[in-house]
Amino acid sequence: MRTLFLLGASLAAVAAVSRPATAVDEGMWLFNKPPAKELQERYGFEVTPEFLEHLQLSCVRFSTGGSGSFVSGQGLVMTNHHVGSEMIAKLSTNERDLLADGFTAQRMSEELACPDLELDCLWSIEDVTARVNADVKPEMSTGQALAARRAAMAAIEAEAKAKTGLKPEIVTLYQGGQYHLYQYKNYKDVRLVFAPEKQAAFFGGDPDNFEFPRFNLDCCFFRVYEDGKPIQPRHWLKWNEEGAKDGDLVFVAGHPGSTERAYTMAHLEFLRDVRLPFGLAGLWRTEVWLKTFSDRSEEWRRIAEDDLFGVQNSRKALTGRLAGLQDPVLWERKADAERKLRAAVAANPDWQAKWGGAWDEIAAAQNAYRAYYHRFSALGGGSLNLGSELAGVAKTLVRIADEKQKPNGERLREYSDAALESLEFQLFSPAPVYPDLEAHRLTMRLSQMAEVLGGSDPAVVAALAGKSPRARAEELIGGTKLADIAERKRLYEGGKAAIDASNDPLIGLVKALDAESRSLRKRWEDEVQSVERNAYAKIAAANFAVYGDSVYPDATFTLRLSYGKIAGYEENGRRVPAFTNLGGLYQRAAERKEQYPFEVPASWAKAKRKLDLDVPFDFVSTCDIIGGNSGSPTVDRHGAVVGLIFDGNIQSLAWDIAFDEVQGRAVSVDARAMIETFRKVYGANALADELLRKSPPRS
Repeated sequence: MRTLFLLGASLAAVAAVSRPATAVDEGMWLFNKPPAKELQERYGFEVTPEFLEHLQLSCVRFSTGGSGSFVSGQGLVMTNHHVGSEMIAKLSTNERDLLADGFTAQRMSEELACPDLELDCLWSIEDVTARVNADVKPEMSTGQALAARRAAMAAIEAEAKAKTGLKPEIVTLYQGGQYHLYQYKNYKDVRLVFAPEKQAAFFGGDPDNFEFPRFNLDCCFFRVYEDGKPIQPRHWLKWNEEGAKDGDLVFVAGHPGSTERAYTMAHLEFLRDVRLPFGLAGLWRTEVWLKTFSDRSEEWRRIAEDDLFGVQNSRKALTGRLAGLQDPVLWERKADAERKLRAAVAANPDWQAKWGGAWDEIAAAQNAYRAYYHRFSALGGGSLNLGSELAGVAKTLVRIADEKQKPNGERLREYSDAALESLEFQLFSPAPVYPDLEAHRLTMRLSQMAEVLGGSDPAVVAALAGKSPRARAEELIGGTKLADIAERKRLYEGGKAAIDASNDPLIGLVKALDAESRSLRKRWEDEVQSVERNAYAKIAAANFAVYGDSVYPDATFTLRLSYGKIAGYEENGRRVPAFTNLGGLYQRAAERKEQYPFEVPASWAKAKRKLDLDVPFDFVSTCDIIGGNSGSPTVDRHGAVVGLIFDGNIQSLAWDIAFDEVQGRAVSVDARAMIETFRKVYGANALADELLRKSPPRS
């Protein structure tokens, strides 16, 4: 598909300008704009519509923030253990810790219904750029233009929802250069089928996280139901029993979260010097608080375990991103690419007039944002995130009561009519809430707010109401009724009148902070987001004009296709092979004297004599991935599963900013290791048979 911004007649004028330097396997490609030329030239592979449709309709997006895929005709879904861990934790109890012990349903009747998990399967894609921009006029301010686009997006989504019944989502691509309407088949009856114990899924813990070699069975399986029966998906991925080998072409289809590869240097400077250091400091702080909480009792360790893992994972990932931005070589590479594009634009008077000011506009927006970024963040950002689940419920109730009084097109995007079904599903979740952990989370956020803004700040004074952060948090959590689903429904259905009449202390806290939070969000939208959307649309047009239309957009937590080859790499003068094997886990444990977190899981110790220790365990490839790709299937030329993405190595952490395949690698669990361990460690023969199509699942 040719884009609206491609100016074919102008390409000859910039023949001397080469495409931005990219590694051969770079790209998180749109399914409606695949890298056909690159794959043909590099691997002799022809991308067919049938291949793309099969992958697209086999993939799902997890509401917990990861990817997955249908892997049987009975609605079986594969993803990572760490993608499913939030649900596994919610299904656990003090008597049955599924994170620690794992779970295997030997028959469908034993599968566990998840309280608030949604899966989305991408059904269709439509370019709606012209419709989104139709009411934007040249004389409008950037804020007015943003409001016009937001109204158009809400109308398009509402129309699509009424017409198809699917879940609509307009995706902003190229930071504002294009808008596509994605429509999803949404599933809410999802049940846990299998999960190994965490010690097998996350062997090596934080020390080995984002490293390679790895020895992790980071997988779990769910099943999707409709009307009480397993669905029969139109497409699902078959299993390659033979696996893949070194040098093979493989594909990853999943939902990369976000990248900043198209950011200007001024935007990256703000990221490097302001946003990432502040975010990283917050993660370090949260990690210490959660670790302290976890160490106080075994039960508190259990209920905080998933939160702590998520924070540790994010902290390490953010550290890698910041390190990339602090690397002078990478920085100069990005600066050189920007200089070349700006020079090409400047050489054409027409282009310069239309697009030449875009970089300065973004720089001005970042300078404006610096003035209030820390205050905005300390007050929970535009979403008023106060750290605790119950405070999040209160925020949703307060804001939806206000937003539903407005026309659909004037609401905050997350409260549009198209978003309400999922919002209600999450709001009325029966998942357990733990008051001790809630109070600890809220204490942490109130304390941070006071540290950043100062104890005498009006917002802090209003939030603390004359108490210490801990005393105030305990008062708020102890006094709220929002753990009761019936109370949430009463307030939701009662609307603005019920919220205004409520004396719930958490509702009161949100009301005390909401006006300033909304004001800062509006300021950010008018001074930063709207400016970026306009300016990046110009830069996207320049990129297409100079380099042609084979430019992929930054990641947006929407379905993308990546490709590469299975390949090891050199590190510190030694060769790192592409594959590890099952025996490596036992060797690694012995090297570390089975000290935490390198203990051999009890189930693996018992099964060691039965296992073929030469079976490949994990492998690396040059596929281009990022956070959000976790749980993506790794497939061969025929679209059959050979692995499951679960991580990148330490060198890949800078891929948010720029891709480099010299050492950076994506890490997958090998399909052969899953079958071998399902049978010989976990006795999950029914699951293995279903994956290999040897027998139907047992009811």
